[in-house]
Amino acid sequence: MTQKHCILIGAPVDCGKRRRGCLMGPDAYRTAGIAEALTGLGHTVEDIGNLSPAAVDVPAPKNPLVHALAENVGWTQTLMQAAQDAAPKGMPIFMGGDHALAAGSVAGMAAHAATQNRPFFALWLDAHSDIHTPDTTDTGNLHGTPVGYVTGRDGFDAYPPLPARVDPANICMIGLRSVDEAERKVLDGGDVMLVDMRRIDEEGISAPLQTFLDRAAAENGMLHVSLDVDFLDPSIAPAVGTTVPGGATVREGHLVMEMLSDSDLVTSLDLVELNPFLDDRGKTANLMVDLTASLMGRRVFDRPTRSKS
Repeated sequence: MTQKHCILIGAPVDCGKRRRGCLMGPDAYRTAGIAEALTGLGHTVEDIGNLSPAAVDVPAPKNPLVHALAENVGWTQTLMQAAQDAAPKGMPIFMGGDHALAAGSVAGMAAHAATQNRPFFALWLDAHSDIHTPDTTDTGNLHGTPVGYVTGRDGFDAYPPLPARVDPANICMIGLRSVDEAERKVLDGGDVMLVDMRRIDEEGISAPLQTFLDRAAAENGMLHVSLDVDFLDPSIAPAVGTTVPGGATVREGHLVMEMLSDSDLVTSLDLVELNPFLDDRGKTANLMVDLTASLMGRRVFDRPTRSKS
């Protein structure tokens, strides 16, 4: 990977679901040494600190289950602007915070790609497809809606208008293993590239990812990676409130990141759903930082041995 100016953006979003704790995520990444890992690989790092949601007034949601709509909309507005401000200067790394933050980070990065006249691609590394809308969610937790928003689904009237809609054909979801019926109806027969854990078991993780990367490269695309802790198996990454057994292994996670590094396509990154309150002595935060380092150029022989203490 070519040397980057990495812009760390703290996004302590904790309103996309009801279980608290993700607001501590950005500082957990800092404590786990994300800046040091990046500078150690030759990149420059600028940490702009933790942002706050814009204050907005929104009408009451049509779906009475929806949780903290105004705060979610405020975060979307803040992070969409932060992405557009940071992208011309370097590679934004959004340290979350729950996955609701991606409504803003992805929409902002798609807007930036449009100003560069380049197609925008998104890799969704997650157990869930997150393609609900505020009207269809049966939990009311808006961390399950960012893909619905950025692809222009109906039901986001309270949200900022999309500066650039993300083409579903330019989205690849890897690691799926918890998709409900309403989401399946949207995805079945649609254009999103879907790679669930059965397909990974049958084909391996590298072949479908390489297919997606080859297409993004052929189109001179800009690639945003949204890495959810629950992409990984909870036995290795326990600090998440949405555990789904059967996730990616450490080896699969590093393979994905090294392939992304080799592609040199990645222009922005989300690190989401880390809940340090649920972690085991920083185990998950350390792993997420190690994966980020692999994405940014660290190779298997260069990985550090971590003390158990």
